[in-house]
Amino acid sequence: MTVHVQPRSADGRVVSNPAILGGRAVFSGTRVPVATLFEYLADGLSLDHFLESFPTVPRDQAVAVLRYGLERIERELA
Repeated sequence: MTVHVQPRSADGRVVSNPAILGGRAVFSGTRVPVATLFEYLADGLSLDHFLESFPTVPRDQAVAVLRYGLERIERELA
């Protein structure tokens, strides 16, 4: 029996698909994990450095993910 799992999406900018990196959240249209952006920033690296390292991720997509994260935090704490 084959089970088909639909990819999940967060506003189309981030997707999770079991066939891509085991279902990790990645930037849509790439194989770049969203966690990598946060790891770069946590390590003191700039957004520009991340974008230079992963040219398949558009700036507006990375910025939207950061804003989404901020909005989620603010909603949880409200």
